[in-house]
Amino acid sequence: MRATTMKIEGSLLEELERTKPASKSVSAYVRDILESDIRRHKVTEAAAEYGAFVGSHPEEKVWLSEWDKADLANPPKKSREKT
Repeated sequence: MRATTMKIEGSLLEELERTKPASKSVSAYVRDILESDIRRHKVTEAAAEYGAFVGSHPEEKVWLSEWDKADLANPPKKSREKT
């Protein structure tokens, strides 16, 4: 596995040390920030792809519109069967 060493100094290092949780090293904190940014980038790309998919599939847009109207907070009412 490749490893990279980065030199961080001056006001950036001071800011990182000031904002990081006390339980983390600067290296672990920077790694977490980078991983979070990569996840955010992937989610943004996925949202754009899904938006394009919905735009090119009108039936999906209609289905989503119906789904938005569904009452998800309450359980469905039981229908009474006539005997």
